[in-house]
Amino acid sequence: MDKRRRGPVEGHRTAHSGAAGWDEYADFYDWENAQTMARRDVPFWCRVAAAAGGPVLELGCGTGRVTLPVARVAPIIGIDLSARMLLRARARVRRLRGSTRRPGLVRGDIRHLPFPGRHFALVMAPYGILQSLLSDRDLRATLDAVSASLAPGGRLVMELVADLPSWQEYRNATKLRGWRAGRKAHVTLVESVRQDRVRGLTLFEQEFVERRGAARRSRRFSLAFRTLSVKQMTNRLERAGLRVTARLGSYDGDPWTPQSETWILIAER
Repeated sequence: MDKRRRGPVEGHRTAHSGAAGWDEYADFYDWENAQTMARRDVPFWCRVAAAAGGPVLELGCGTGRVTLPVARVAPIIGIDLSARMLLRARARVRRLRGSTRRPGLVRGDIRHLPFPGRHFALVMAPYGILQSLLSDRDLRATLDAVSASLAPGGRLVMELVADLPSWQEYRNATKLRGWRAGRKAHVTLVESVRQDRVRGLTLFEQEFVERRGAARRSRRFSLAFRTLSVKQMTNRLERAGLRVTARLGSYDGDPWTPQSETWILIAER
């Protein structure tokens, strides 16, 4: 999914809650994001983590795109359910040199955080991750787990995908083309988007076609995301005992409006 169209991407889920497709996506996640999102949000998350003054937990850390830069400024643990996403994150950690701080990486379910007795100054939920929880029950369990894991005065900072219900439906559109560095392979992303208005979901069908010379390999998978507004998510945060203190419309801290391309909520315990 093209982040220029505000697509959520990180993987951490179980099959019934939106996990399907994320292991398959791991092989192409970094390639796609290098062309779309790149590192535009990374300075924001580093600033938030540096200001937290304590340990940080990242939900759905994926391949470590945000986790590793944040580890330079704050102690951080990343949790994800996708084994193949974490495999790539751990490979990145192994390539770190010198005295660079290493993040912790844990395979686990964000609905049941495996950190009994531990509290965090900050829980980060980048890149629309909580919208991959496809039911209120799963979202409620996750927010309750986050609330319980925050230290007094701790903050949850989360990003929503901007206005998913308004995304145009299309079929088999070529969205990206490019070479994969180091693999001498050319990749094409063909994508379809469908809106399920009844269930409040945006559904993606993705096909990555990789060519090396005359050889061709195709990988198909599906991803699903829940369409939640800022107001709806604010209500759910409050039910979990979290008080929303800010709504941002950019990574530079601009005020949020419904027309903002970036939707960020900050809540405190």
